[in-house]
Amino acid sequence: MNQSRLFLLKLSTVLKKKNPYLFRAKAFESAGEIVKGITDAFLSSNEETIFGDWLERLAIFVNGKVYSGWKSGIEGIDLEFDKNKIRYIVSIKSGPNWGNSSQVKKMRASFVTAKKTLRTSNSKMQITAVNGCCYGKDNNPDKGDYFKYCGQVFWEFISGDDNLYREIIEPLGFEAKERNEKFLELYVPRLNLFTMEFIDKFCKSDGNVDWEKLVQFNSGQ
Repeated sequence: MNQSRLFLLKLSTVLKKKNPYLFRAKAFESAGEIVKGITDAFLSSNEETIFGDWLERLAIFVNGKVYSGWKSGIEGIDLEFDKNKIRYIVSIKSGPNWGNSSQVKKMRASFVTAKKTLRTSNSKMQITAVNGCCYGKDNNPDKGDYFKYCGQVFWEFISGDDNLYREIIEPLGFEAKERNEKFLELYVPRLNLFTMEFIDKFCKSDGNVDWEKLVQFNSGQ
């Protein structure tokens, strides 16, 4: 999450997005523990989404430079490119364990629809569907109606460079150090403000957390 989003983040948003029962089960008792735990969990899930989107854009950019690929306009497809007279349609995910069976079924349906759409203009077009995962491994890439390429295999597939998966990690380290320092400058005071607000709204007069009030705020009608 970038600095501007963190600055605009509200405690009410965080509390409504995370599971209060989980934090009760962890036996968190102090306002500071609860606020930090819920805020960190919220930021972590958002960071994963944002970073996944960044990796997707990077993959499309790299492929565009190497194979003249493009961001697909077909629903459920992220990348299209031609190589060796084959049109590749690619659905990009962060890692290999990205979805449950219904989500995988939906991706398969998107591949079928995309193939039908593309063949309306060229019935003889050879099309191969690929689920590309930015990290991880899959030792059985042939899924029958599509291929699943992960980690090194995926980055080599879209770029032709078998070392790209290692090369992209180094510049990320330099960028992350600078970004994290700026992030902490906003994170700590924001956390303090959230804690003050939490105590005011969700703590009893004796200082204990009013869990019923917190659950009512999160889940009540």
